[in-house]
Amino acid sequence: MVEIIKANIYDHTILTEITKKSKAYWGYSNEQMEEWSDLLTIKEEYIKNNEIYKLLIDNSTVAYYSFFSINENTVKLDNLFVLPDEIGKGYGKLLMNDFIFIVKKNKTKRIILDADPNAQKFYESFGFSNIGQVETSIKDRFLPIMELKI
Repeated sequence: MVEIIKANIYDHTILTEITKKSKAYWGYSNEQMEEWSDLLTIKEEYIKNNEIYKLLIDNSTVAYYSFFSINENTVKLDNLFVLPDEIGKGYGKLLMNDFIFIVKKNKTKRIILDADPNAQKFYESFGFSNIGQVETSIKDRFLPIMELKI
């Protein structure tokens, strides 16, 4: 059975595991992953302060997304990660559709996100467009800033 439910503070360990494994899937070096370790750690405080939904398959968490409001019209999709063994099975699409449904229900008019360059095409498939870029800790590497107007 597949279901999407709200995460709770006790999910911080599995969410961190999913985040780190999913990020490593794209071939980043061990050194780079170590440098990002704290940034990729989902803490209980983060779960308390943001909207986080996890995707369960037979009661096992395999993916999640998180977002927060910037103002009454704009939300930021902060994370969307799927365990590597589950990538390509449509779970990312399922999460994005769930996320967009929730924010539309809340009368949001705009979604923004900073995309990993490897995920840019995924977001474009949902209608997001590139509106800028932000520099990362890797020299000469930038994350696309993307937007979807609803």
